[in-house]
Amino acid sequence: MPVGVGVTALALAASGSIAVDADQTAPPAAMAPVNDLPNPYQTIEGWAKLPNGRPWGSTSAVGIDKDGVSVWVAERCGANSCWNAQAGKTSDVDVIMKFDATGTMVKSFGAGMFIFPHGMFVDRDGNIWLTDGQDNLPRRPRGAAADAPMPAPPAKIIGHQVIKFSPDGKVLMTLGKAGGARDPGFFYQPNAVCVAPDGTIFVAEGHSSSAGSTARILKFSKDGTLIKTFGTFGSGPDQFDQPHALAMDSRGRLFVGDRNNNRVQVFDQDFHLLASWPQFSRPSGLVIDAKDTIYVADSESESISRNNGMHGHEGWKRGIRIGSAKDGTVQYFIPDPVENATNTSGAEGIAVDPKGVIYGAEVGSRSLKKYVKK
Repeated sequence: MPVGVGVTALALAASGSIAVDADQTAPPAAMAPVNDLPNPYQTIEGWAKLPNGRPWGSTSAVGIDKDGVSVWVAERCGANSCWNAQAGKTSDVDVIMKFDATGTMVKSFGAGMFIFPHGMFVDRDGNIWLTDGQDNLPRRPRGAAADAPMPAPPAKIIGHQVIKFSPDGKVLMTLGKAGGARDPGFFYQPNAVCVAPDGTIFVAEGHSSSAGSTARILKFSKDGTLIKTFGTFGSGPDQFDQPHALAMDSRGRLFVGDRNNNRVQVFDQDFHLLASWPQFSRPSGLVIDAKDTIYVADSESESISRNNGMHGHEGWKRGIRIGSAKDGTVQYFIPDPVENATNTSGAEGIAVDPKGVIYGAEVGSRSLKKYVKK
């Protein structure tokens, strides 16, 4: 196992950014919340329209098309799940959609293929990768006795997989066992997928936060062969608690949004820890652009921590923190306008186009927002 590298938070600089020294060996120091930074963005709501009055469902999956302008998004069938347990079937609406620059939907596919679309990645060839974080296996009704008979299984078991699509919706690759599997199998609650320039695939799994939770990163060759797995559940330097997002910088370093540990972990592709950054708060979503600007979406600080008994993050405001993936400085902050939320709020998934326009996919408000420089 690699040796963990601690970080020490430095004082707030006069420029309004936070610097972090990644070469220290001391444990991470507690730091003051990074909330009071400039916000040079304006928020645009309701720009993307679903056809025929279809309502938006929760969404955390968003990515930029190869053309650099169009936006891909996957939403949860007008709700927070595409599985109708009462009817015993999945929704028949397409979950993966492409929007042009005007917000008009120009393509869609994926109906009946997902239960809980969660993390999206658009690779350099324009292919769309999407994780499914739940399954449709039968469960006893809430409150039923432990020995009550199980409902009949659905005709087709799906979920807990990663599926690669062509831009036209053709399935090119499927990773994981339908319905899920735990070590040595995979996946259980895959959260995010990231593909390196050479085609190497990384998948983060483990959405629950409890002892025995799956919490690891899996590395695959470009043909889908498992190379190695890394990480266990916990808060140590080589552990994760809800590894919720993945991104890669221009140097090929892998960034992991270790959400319930309130940190971004930076690794090389062999999982040697290079840095641990708490200054981006509680990361639900990560994206790094071609200039190595990092955008981190925090949709849970304070409210989720306080109300669900998770690792506290009091005083940190929800929103999008923007800085440098090179040195960890935080330069800007787009605050979540919802005050005192009792559940997830603001962007969870995040994408940025070549012009620096940010797109935030929201679970709580069931929307896709756009952020442009003022």
